[in-house]
Amino acid sequence: MVIGWGTDRSEQDRSAVAVIDRAQPETVEQRPTHWLRRARTDLVVAGSYLSLAVFVLAGLWSNTGSGYLSKSDQDQTLYEWFYAITAHNLTHSENPFSTQLQNYPDGINMMANTLMYGWGVPFTPITLLFGPTVTFVAALTFGLFGTAFAWYWVFSRELVSSKFAAAVGGAFCGFAPAMIAHTNGHANFVFLMLLPLIAVRVIKMARYAEDNVGSGPVWQPRAAVVLGLLVALQLTLGEEPLLIFALGFAGFALAYLRTPRAIAFTARAAAPSILLAALVTLTLTGFGLWWQFAGPQSYRFVGTGRVGNDIISLFQFSPESAGAMFSFGPDVAINPTEENTYFGWPLLLLMAVVVYRLWHERIVRAAAVVGVVFTALSMGIVMSFDGVLRFREGEYSMIPMPWLAFGWIPPLNGMIESRLAMVAIPAIAIGLVLCTQRAIDSVRTSGVTRRSVAWFGAMAFALLPLAPTMVPVTERPATPAFFAEGTVRQYISGGSLVIVPPPTSGDAIALRWQIDADFAFPLVGGYFVGPIGETRESGYGADPRSTATLLMLVRKTNIVPVIDDARRAQAMADLRYWGADVLVLPPSHNDDAMRRTVDGLLGMPGKQVDGVWVWDVRDLV
Repeated sequence: MVIGWGTDRSEQDRSAVAVIDRAQPETVEQRPTHWLRRARTDLVVAGSYLSLAVFVLAGLWSNTGSGYLSKSDQDQTLYEWFYAITAHNLTHSENPFSTQLQNYPDGINMMANTLMYGWGVPFTPITLLFGPTVTFVAALTFGLFGTAFAWYWVFSRELVSSKFAAAVGGAFCGFAPAMIAHTNGHANFVFLMLLPLIAVRVIKMARYAEDNVGSGPVWQPRAAVVLGLLVALQLTLGEEPLLIFALGFAGFALAYLRTPRAIAFTARAAAPSILLAALVTLTLTGFGLWWQFAGPQSYRFVGTGRVGNDIISLFQFSPESAGAMFSFGPDVAINPTEENTYFGWPLLLLMAVVVYRLWHERIVRAAAVVGVVFTALSMGIVMSFDGVLRFREGEYSMIPMPWLAFGWIPPLNGMIESRLAMVAIPAIAIGLVLCTQRAIDSVRTSGVTRRSVAWFGAMAFALLPLAPTMVPVTERPATPAFFAEGTVRQYISGGSLVIVPPPTSGDAIALRWQIDADFAFPLVGGYFVGPIGETRESGYGADPRSTATLLMLVRKTNIVPVIDDARRAQAMADLRYWGADVLVLPPSHNDDAMRRTVDGLLGMPGKQVDGVWVWDVRDLV
């Protein structure tokens, strides 16, 4: 029984006491039957979660050739590129830490981007055989399913005896509105199944150390190695989710232990094994972390602006949920992939009742505290309500929020603070699980009562509107034949390819063309996180040069600028910096103005080749 760690064991949760005593011996006849019953239930739960995950992503599974998540903006393209470049580097024995295939000639620091090597490396054969879209949708599907099942496993083994109660908590953790929102493009924030396993491992190590503390330190080498391996693997899947979870778990531990004496005792008892686990993690990931923060094209975090949650988003229903038709107010999400709250007012009302009724239980108090605190932190540096910044009455100063005190601290300043609200997901699940267990126990002992019926009815009323719907999928534009059929190789002689205009975080489709051309050329520009300017502050995409900025302006305005000698000279200087072999203008809006601008800059007309306009500049630069 895991729940209950600290020195004041007499105050452990009543819910934990209700857990089946698994240490009780079983007869030879009972043991196989009991194991089969448990395994059968686990398989049913796992199958249900997997079926729901496939349903959510059915649109993309049914069209992995040209399907595209409608709300992912450029993120699906980005993750497909990550998986494809991983497979390319492995099969060509190229540097896994940096590449010049984007942002030529400066390249990008791949360790400072979310490549998810922990998924992309083992799935390289799938990527090579079926393409990166299959690897991407498999990551999302397994992420939803695995996260739900991992929490179910923890709840059913460590918190309650009812598999149904645990399954409710697992379903909420795996398919909460924030999880479905990130399914629109952020695979690293969907693939979270290791986090509950890490938490349980730490709790077990801490309790074992408390129970065996004596005159010397308590060493648990085997458990420490397992913990170190889990953390190292999570670092290869997503660093920001790990950081957010670590902060949330630390807050939960402090709220659960409460007194300085209990906190100090637990920390002292577990410290040796935790430090050993940290050493294992650093041994496995230390060089990669150094490359990320100090290697070529590394950057320093400076924050991402005002990206906190709006207060009204707590009470709204997500557009990706069954209750979307009952939502109210304006759309206050940062973007469709960052709907990190959207719990809905019925669930918040239900949780207020749960916390009130179960406040005497330490685990509920700790979960409530950490859920409220991290939700408040997720509001960002200033209050926003109904999509509008709020002001103090009679003043013009904005109302500060708690994140203002922490958001400037590295590496916290590199986080999107609205994601801190995801800490509330397992906190809410704990309340759901414990109350469901109580209702089931009541039915078993006293039959169906008004209270049990009221609980299941209220839970259905709160959770059914949050049930996920299929994420929308659209048709991806076909790759121009110039890339798909390999014609591009005739124009590359060791230099780069310049898309007109170069790809950015707002338009990164050229990354897909590069994949379809089997990485036959390096790209100027791109979509990645890298240093911007002399201060090397973090930013999305390349530090734009004058010609790239000019071409983007022409595309936006459809106005051909005056081309003078100064602009021609600047264009030649930029092409030399880029090591350009060829400029390519694909079919797009305002492409006539774009073509005439490039003709003027180069002093030569473009040629149509396999559906694109081409300027071979190898003789010019």
